[in-house]
Amino acid sequence: MTSHPAAIRWSLSARLFAILVLLSGFFPSLQAEPQSSTSHPGLIRVLIIDGCSNHDWKRTTQLVRAILQPTGLFSITFSTAPSVTTDPAYAGWCPDFSKFDVVIQNYNNLQGGAPWPALARAAFERFVQNGGGVFILHSANNSFADWDAYNHIIGLGWRKKDYGTALQIGPDESIIRIPPGQGQDTSHRPRQDRLIHLLGDDPIHAGMPRTWMTPLLEVYNYTRGPAENVSVLSWAEDPKTQARWPTEWTVTYGKGRVYCSSFGHVWHDEVAPVDMRCAGFQTVLVRALQWLAQRPVTYPIPPDFPTATAVSLRPLPELP
Repeated sequence: MTSHPAAIRWSLSARLFAILVLLSGFFPSLQAEPQSSTSHPGLIRVLIIDGCSNHDWKRTTQLVRAILQPTGLFSITFSTAPSVTTDPAYAGWCPDFSKFDVVIQNYNNLQGGAPWPALARAAFERFVQNGGGVFILHSANNSFADWDAYNHIIGLGWRKKDYGTALQIGPDESIIRIPPGQGQDTSHRPRQDRLIHLLGDDPIHAGMPRTWMTPLLEVYNYTRGPAENVSVLSWAEDPKTQARWPTEWTVTYGKGRVYCSSFGHVWHDEVAPVDMRCAGFQTVLVRALQWLAQRPVTYPIPPDFPTATAVSLRPLPELP
């Protein structure tokens, strides 16, 4: 009996498929690769950069991860930048920023650590310029005083009084611009519980009380910089002078968004850092990352959010 041509073609295709299936057992590269967490379509892809600080940067990174991971909103990757130029990995260190929506910047070279290599600086600038988000975590505001683009990205930083403009909040909540050379270097008094006052309306703080207490805050006096495209989100009083200074601000840099604050302090001798236990900071952190990623800010304001008269501390966030 003569075989039908279609049957012959099916038989050959079936044999070829069977051979490929058999070979896939010996050559794993023929199999589809599993999807990594950083490519999950629903998650905000976060890169935490650390490696140098006068604060406890290792524990800071661990605690931030412990705050974020239980929300189920993020995929989190880490990159530790070489802190000395003699490190063999220094010249080639450059994360692929294009794989992420937001960078949490937790690197501070104020006391002599290496600047990022030129390749990484250029890639970071492109990332923000093209729409990437940046969360400047506490002392990262102090970093890279000699990097011009970084100063524009953060808007205001820990700088000498002859560099840049400082912003102060007036009695009527207007913004007072203090020119370079006037006033003082950036500084802060000893940490105290401080009342945060929201200024204006923004998506990160929508639904929060207009005033709320945060524990042991460093109120930065005379943060300075280009002060361009800066929106001050909140302020607090200096414990000694009662002068009003920004505590949170955002910056637009190209298509990118940047969030800065002095929240998130973790010192080397702190057994249970209250900054990281504050329900207010934890809520702001999550909501700011959503905003920075240019996603809707949907994370709810929790029932234990601080009030105008009392801080709200949670158990220390730790992961196994």
